[in-house]
Amino acid sequence: MERPLPISPYAEPFYADATPTGADGQRIGVLLSHGFTGSPASMVPWGKHLAGLGYGVAVPRLPGHGTTWQELNKCRWADWYGEVQRAFDKLGANCDQVVVGGLSMGAGLVLQLAADRGRDVAGIVVVNPAVHTQRKDVLALPVLQHVVGSFPGIANDIKKPDVEEHGYTRTPLKAARSMMLGWKQVRADLPKVTSPLLMFRSAEDHVVDPSSGRIILASVSSRDLTERILEHSYHVATLDNDASVILEESADFVRRVTGT
Repeated sequence: MERPLPISPYAEPFYADATPTGADGQRIGVLLSHGFTGSPASMVPWGKHLAGLGYGVAVPRLPGHGTTWQELNKCRWADWYGEVQRAFDKLGANCDQVVVGGLSMGAGLVLQLAADRGRDVAGIVVVNPAVHTQRKDVLALPVLQHVVGSFPGIANDIKKPDVEEHGYTRTPLKAARSMMLGWKQVRADLPKVTSPLLMFRSAEDHVVDPSSGRIILASVSSRDLTERILEHSYHVATLDNDASVILEESADFVRRVTGT
């Protein structure tokens, strides 16, 4: 039996219990999912901000993350989605309403959750969501994944100096291929998404191209739909110059959609 790999101290998940908020004393939960090859470190400051407002918060560590890229290469979309589902169900068991949020691949995961869980999701906040790519080199992934273990990493696309995402320096190709296959299902199910949606998108992003945002905005059935362009951040905007914008406006969004 293989011994579990040690987890980076920066990749520890974060959880906080909800306290009653609003005139009716509701308990509100927020699930935040990090992205591909990243770690909870990219979401914990956001989660701590919301926890400080009394919300229950779950920032899970997706399988294969925070250890080694080789371990991530053994994981698949179903593993990551399963972890997000478990975190959502745990929040739902202790909260009256749950809002979901995600960065990059994490945004794709929570959009799938919103499509599957319908009215159980009170609202959705996505940051530089990834559900599609225009890169032509990914067309070779079905073959390359059996020949090459990894490509150079995509971590630390951050405009703010001296900020570290604590992601992998390599991109595992089998896992990347699985992620992109998962995107197909997300895109097919986007019309099922009806929850209020707030999208933050960086004007300059070197990891995810604008096609994902366009597809999401054109496909979801949400009537309450807002896109916010971030002018001073790159891909990992949750740690970048516009982080305060995300924290403050997402908190306002949670209050509004939950009626608290």
